[in-house]
Amino acid sequence: MRATTLCATLASIVVACKVVPKTPPAADSASTLPAPPALPATPAPPGATKVATVEGFLTPESVVHDSTQDIYFVSNINGSPTAKDNNGFISRVRPDGAVENLKFIEGGKNGVTLNAPKGLALSGDTLWVADVDAVRAFDAKKGTQVDSVSLSALGAVFLNDIAITQTGALYITDTGIKFDDVGNVLHPGPDRIFRISPERQVTVAARGDTLGRPNGIAVDAVGKRFVVVSFGGKSVFAWKPGDKAPSVIAKGAGAFDGAVIVGSRILVSSWNDSTVSSYETGDEVKVITGVPSPADIGYDAKRNRLLIPIWQLP
Repeated sequence: MRATTLCATLASIVVACKVVPKTPPAADSASTLPAPPALPATPAPPGATKVATVEGFLTPESVVHDSTQDIYFVSNINGSPTAKDNNGFISRVRPDGAVENLKFIEGGKNGVTLNAPKGLALSGDTLWVADVDAVRAFDAKKGTQVDSVSLSALGAVFLNDIAITQTGALYITDTGIKFDDVGNVLHPGPDRIFRISPERQVTVAARGDTLGRPNGIAVDAVGKRFVVVSFGGKSVFAWKPGDKAPSVIAKGAGAFDGAVIVGSRILVSSWNDSTVSSYETGDEVKVITGVPSPADIGYDAKRNRLLIPIWQLP
């Protein structure tokens, strides 16, 4: 399998976004929620600076910054996104771009089960990973597996991204897609968001076609809501537990993957036009262009740096 890249971009998101004229901010919603290929030579927007490109991954899907250890974790699918082949792995990468440990956590080794890891989320020293139809937990310092919650009994199809609330509850998107033997994307559905309580009780928090094959999910502490992005449509949603359907708060190029919240800005990656865009008032501002198949983006608040995994199947 050929190498793929992780692109660390935007030394200063604030500066890059400030060059764009703004409209008055929209009111917040009220609630109570406790490869290759080589990167194209497209010029970055004003204020956007590419810091580094790190190669050597095997279909990287998600990246998260552990601010305590000051390390990046990168999930590697290493094969089919839905195969239970137990060969997925998670890398440790230093902020200077050095790969500290390519297979820090590896399926099939040291009692670890890890098939096709996708979304990552941190809660203290615990790294949570979405893995086909299960969610697994690892010690972020030692790499040992400490927990695993199966969602197979509820018919999970394609667990994708994870968000963690202050209470410790996990919310996981199920995009409802599968890949056939030649790589075609099928959508047997259903589209759902699962909830895992701190006591490890699993429930369906949201379900329906209005989710549009949900992919990225992030907690918006300012708006007291979740932001969910659609891979099967062109909508950026706001959603709260108990809502009958998500509310559209912005439209864009579509085929959205990752979402992160930086202050009042929602940053979203899009496969359709190979960009990362910012949404603050509902208007789309393209922050980074020319990034092929940008997956589940992460954010390094210490350096004000956006982290973009470049998805590439073999």
